[in-house]
Amino acid sequence: MLTITAYSAELVKDPFGIIPGKRYEFNLEVDVPEDDELYTANGIYLRVIYGVDEGQSRIIKYDIHENSTDTYLEFDLEDEELAVVDTFCKEHLPQDE
Repeated sequence: MLTITAYSAELVKDPFGIIPGKRYEFNLEVDVPEDDELYTANGIYLRVIYGVDEGQSRIIKYDIHENSTDTYLEFDLEDEELAVVDTFCKEHLPQDE
């Protein structure tokens, strides 16, 4: 199971109002156990686009990257890991700017 160790989050501005609701970009630094397929010696981070619209919130998209090389890793998170990320993002939404 992954553990979120640090994060940053910001509102993605949509000056033309094309996207309904609000979008936030989260960068989550995570630790994963050595026996997990996501494990790399350099560590990983997640880039998550999180949407909030009419009281509903959800992960729209996420990417997994290696920390030091910024290499995109073609893996999918498991359902339990997605639930952890979704809950974290929901609880750490930034105040609107």
